[in-house]
Amino acid sequence: MKTLQTTFFLFVFVPLANSAPPIQQESLQFYEYDTDVTMGSLIQQDYEMQSKDIRKDGTNVSLDTSLILQGDDSERNVPPTKDTNLPTCLLCVCLSGSVYCEEIDIEAVPPLPKETAYLYARFNKIKRIAVSDFADITTLRRIDFSGNRIEEIEDGAFSKLLLLEELSLAENRLLKLPVLPPKLTTFNANQNRIKSRGIKANAFKKLTNLAYLYLGHNALESVPLNLPESLRILHLQYNNITTITDDTFCKSNNTRYIRTHMDEIRMEGNPILLAKHVNAFSCLRTLPVGTYY
Repeated sequence: MKTLQTTFFLFVFVPLANSAPPIQQESLQFYEYDTDVTMGSLIQQDYEMQSKDIRKDGTNVSLDTSLILQGDDSERNVPPTKDTNLPTCLLCVCLSGSVYCEEIDIEAVPPLPKETAYLYARFNKIKRIAVSDFADITTLRRIDFSGNRIEEIEDGAFSKLLLLEELSLAENRLLKLPVLPPKLTTFNANQNRIKSRGIKANAFKKLTNLAYLYLGHNALESVPLNLPESLRILHLQYNNITTITDDTFCKSNNTRYIRTHMDEIRMEGNPILLAKHVNAFSCLRTLPVGTYY
């Protein structure tokens, strides 16, 4: 009887066992030999499940973010971009050594990239220029601060700018001039509040490249002393100049002296009567513009 039962069991159940799908075997083969497909399928399935949960919560997460969260180490290990000039160059426009910070209401000189050659910071609210503003920026060739509210410039603020050729401080509130860098060719301080005592006696003497000097619309009582031989254009219109001497432009002890480079002097709008000082212009090729009678 036992032999009959054993025979019956083998006859019925063994074929069924052989025809069943090898679930465990396929499972092992799936994970071991098809890893790339497996991981992609798992991530996609997991993403779909997360998407359903997210829809319920009303939260938006992109597929890329989901994939990174699943363990994309190559994305996670990328170091963040570091740009030390980013704050200034977001506020201003930085382009090939030029920084444009115009009409953005800044109240101080922003930190500049070290290779800056041209700075345009016109029509802002800058009140003060400090030594530290340009301590490390030795490449500057042109600075324009026109239309600000500058009242004070620290001593030595421009002392390290040995390449600076053009400087504009026009339309500010200056009462005196700072020490100017030696290679200036153009200096504009029109429309300030500068008086003669605010300009040192030798302020321009050593500026042997200075060709254009603009000091119009200030409160000068006299023409600045020791103007360099290189000067071509001098604007002193609309000040309070009441007198000049024979040595202001010429040399009283040298009647043959000629200012060969001077092309223009503007003195209109001053209370001085130029006809009373004819000898002061004997060395000039053209007479100053102003009132003679």
